[in-house]
Amino acid sequence: MDKLFKQNQNLQQAVNELKVLNDIATAISSLNTVEDIIDQIVLKCIKHLKVEEGTVSLLNDEASEEFHTMIRHRDTTASKLPIHLDSRLKGWMYKNRSVLMSNNIFKDPRFSSLNSEKHTFDSILCVPLIVKDKLIGYLAAFNKKGNTFFTDQDRRLLSIIASQSAQVIENARLYEEEKALMGLKNEMKMAREIQLKLLPEEAPNIDGVEIAALNKPAKEVGGDYYDFLKVDSDKWGFCIGDITGKGMPAALLMANLQATFRSQAIISKKCSECLKGTNHMLYQSTEMTKFATFFYGVLHQKNGQTILSYSNGGHDPPVLYKNDDKPRFLEATGLLLGVLDNTEYGETSIQLDAGDVLLLYTDGITEAFNEKGVDFGLNRLIELVDQNRNCSADEIMNLVLHSVETHIKEAPPSDDITMIVIKIKQ
Repeated sequence: MDKLFKQNQNLQQAVNELKVLNDIATAISSLNTVEDIIDQIVLKCIKHLKVEEGTVSLLNDEASEEFHTMIRHRDTTASKLPIHLDSRLKGWMYKNRSVLMSNNIFKDPRFSSLNSEKHTFDSILCVPLIVKDKLIGYLAAFNKKGNTFFTDQDRRLLSIIASQSAQVIENARLYEEEKALMGLKNEMKMAREIQLKLLPEEAPNIDGVEIAALNKPAKEVGGDYYDFLKVDSDKWGFCIGDITGKGMPAALLMANLQATFRSQAIISKKCSECLKGTNHMLYQSTEMTKFATFFYGVLHQKNGQTILSYSNGGHDPPVLYKNDDKPRFLEATGLLLGVLDNTEYGETSIQLDAGDVLLLYTDGITEAFNEKGVDFGLNRLIELVDQNRNCSADEIMNLVLHSVETHIKEAPPSDDITMIVIKIKQ
């Protein structure tokens, strides 16, 4: 008879547990957000366990030991203040990752550090939320109502709820992270489209001059910049710059630099004056840790001659290839932009002859690393262009890009790649 009675009790317990799980499953089946799902789980636990308060806390991330309380609910009939877990109790759960049940915490040696004046709960039942052996948080219930105690049945029920809820919570959290990531990817795609519109759609058509240019960011957006603009009826300006850093911060500063440079190029006839004004405005509008290398040149065609005037604000020296001569560098004539205010910049003018090639580039080319950590290098770049100086500007540019991509192979790009190739026609 006792055996039959016990079997009936076990059967009734199983039925009750199924009802509770079904109740929770029904409540959260149509919910998507982590907060809504946890909210219903806590409310149902308070109802079915008949406790004053329930809470769910989740780990901030896998590498952190910090728990963040997502949802906390109290029964409206409870007269005590809201319950707050002690940090040591959170540490206990992180360390042991097992069920914690106590019906008299102030006589429990595990809670010897708790102060009865600060902690308004007498009993606690706390179970870990575990997914694939990974602790993601815990589910806790406090103070059984009606001066009763937590039982082994309560322990079993809350453990079942936790084991079933953990995967649901984790799936919802991963879904939200995926949605956020997709949203970020779409935003970055839009940012890339906007940045592309800031760059020239094509190189200018100048009599007797071939020009090719490209920009390939290491990420969706980048901090490299190049531009062309007509500054007079017989003068064309061009520039190349490299912002510190990569990604969105560098892209935002690049847009600032473009607007600043274009405004100065309109009012400044000399390259040196343009760089000085651009540097001043950039210094005033950016942090001290943000700066840019910048080269600005102007091609002046007069009486069948092409004159190049330029100022170089700390940029990698462009390489000039003249017929029957060794490559020469157009060295810096001043500091990087944005480092010091009121910086003076020098200006140099040289004549370009038929067949001359001018290569402007950013360090994303010379510092392109392969899987073994070997960079492409400046010498390789100089030799490559020198050996192909008889090719067109487009062909030279494509040869450089192909060589860099062949060098890095499967290695991720270390920096943005930007170059301009200018060739004086024969």
